[in-house]
Amino acid sequence: MPKPIINLQDLEFQQRAAPVTGPATQRYEATFARVSPVIGASQLGYNITAVPPGKRAFPFHNHRANEEMFFVLSGNGEIRIGTEIYPLRQGDFVACPAGGPETAHQITNSGTEELRYLAVSTQRVPEIWEYPDSGKFGAISAFPAAGIDPATQFRKFCRSSETVDYWDGE
Repeated sequence: MPKPIINLQDLEFQQRAAPVTGPATQRYEATFARVSPVIGASQLGYNITAVPPGKRAFPFHNHRANEEMFFVLSGNGEIRIGTEIYPLRQGDFVACPAGGPETAHQITNSGTEELRYLAVSTQRVPEIWEYPDSGKFGAISAFPAAGIDPATQFRKFCRSSETVDYWDGE
């Protein structure tokens, strides 16, 4: 079992596994320090997210299965939740429960310095993400941190407009 403690200064920040491409590079950029696997956590996912000024880490989205919590470590920004926008500053906690588009959320660094926050999430699977701004959804059968070989993991993103009948093609 790994040592169940690590200091913030000892974390290693890395680029995301799937790099941002195309026009999205103008809006999205972040590095991540994964904490959960380093300290042996199995029921919750933890990471420190670092976002440069003017950028976001992820698109506006909601989770159908998992709850997230964010704690701002440094910097300033804003969080969009549903139809509301709230300012963020060092020391703020934010709860993002599972639900529909009303719980969709996105953190933006609206400050002039790097924004760093602790992200904590339940790790329930399967998970469904919805992206209200782009009409997409995603599904995943297991998180890679759970020891699942990515080659056997089910992970799919589609447009909601591509709905087919249950019996289509049978």
